[in-house]
Amino acid sequence: MSTSLPACRTTGEALALFDALDPVATAFLLGTWSGYEFASGHPMDGALAAYGWRGKRFDSEEHVHPLLFGGGTREFAVHPRLVMPGLALLLKFPAIKSGPMAAIARALMPLLATRQSRARLRMMQFRGRVGATMVYDDVPIQDVFRRVDNETVLGLMDLKGMEQPFFFLLRRA
Repeated sequence: MSTSLPACRTTGEALALFDALDPVATAFLLGTWSGYEFASGHPMDGALAAYGWRGKRFDSEEHVHPLLFGGGTREFAVHPRLVMPGLALLLKFPAIKSGPMAAIARALMPLLATRQSRARLRMMQFRGRVGATMVYDDVPIQDVFRRVDNETVLGLMDLKGMEQPFFFLLRRA
């Protein structure tokens, strides 16, 4: 995916870029969004693509599917609470996001599927500005969104206890 965003090598650069963008309203996010990596020097950089992440689906403010995965034409929502143990391992051992381990994770991902929404949207203040925030139902994560253009947002994943935020891009599908 090509955007007009500059490349970022560090969390500080990514935060400066994030802070320079305008927040979005919750209604702006409704619909399905394709997800893309946005490197910032985070240990998770490369993991979502390696595991088959496809994006997010915002059915309404109350019903959000935060983790869409799949390959080819098959797409399914994954239960965030079920991937949390893997996230903890990934943060300690970033090498598991490549090679055979990534292939195993992709193969097992359908076992973590859910049909229920697992997040909701709220307008919340983050880094001094009020904007759309996706609040996960049962894990300590919030995703905050800033507008790149009318079809693209930069997302920041804020996980309680994680030293630095993780960044990603969403493009309207």
